[in-house]
Amino acid sequence: MSLSKSSTYTPTYQEEESLLESNYSLIAGIDEVGRGTLAGPVVAASVILSPNPKGNWVNLVRDSKQMTPNQRESLLPYIKEAALSSEIGISTSIEIDDIGIVNATNLAMKRALNQMALQPQFLLVDAVTLPDLSIPQKAIVHGDSLCLSIAAASIVAKVTRDEMMTQEDVTYPGYGFAKHKGYGTRMHLDNLKHLGPSPIHRFSFRPVKEIADQMQIKTGNKYY
Repeated sequence: MSLSKSSTYTPTYQEEESLLESNYSLIAGIDEVGRGTLAGPVVAASVILSPNPKGNWVNLVRDSKQMTPNQRESLLPYIKEAALSSEIGISTSIEIDDIGIVNATNLAMKRALNQMALQPQFLLVDAVTLPDLSIPQKAIVHGDSLCLSIAAASIVAKVTRDEMMTQEDVTYPGYGFAKHKGYGTRMHLDNLKHLGPSPIHRFSFRPVKEIADQMQIKTGNKYY
């Protein structure tokens, strides 16, 4: 099935039902948030929903990118209640600079899995597979739009990361982290040029690197 970024498909439980019929009962949906931002961590979530979850909330779940903050926050308690286990994993901006965004994303996902009270028997992962794991897994392109467990994980990860970036706005005022959450908006880039990079910016990402280099040449300061 072909999906555009603006698609608003309702995620289904078909993948999970097929696995339940194959005698898998602990099926984890995994997704990440923050891969493309200029600042802050990558946050991954792993969610094992109860088999065949019921309730009106199920029909309201979407890819977190297609939901408003209020919609995501209102669904989070229902997801948590329906989950047999739900955990997050984080890779910091320093780790992203050290090992690259792909490896850092995989690391965040594995950390989420390692935190789980229940060991999943099968993984449904948005878009990618995780190397060096013995657990069977399936990558689903646009999984956060198609698969209920992955969409639920995307909501958990998004709400968690947004809260983190709102807190960072207090620690590092002036960048507007509470508004843009670290994404490369015009506001963010303008404030970045004015203030220079903060300790939570990703110096390996080109816009940040270019601004840091320019300011080093101009002021002679060594940035973080």
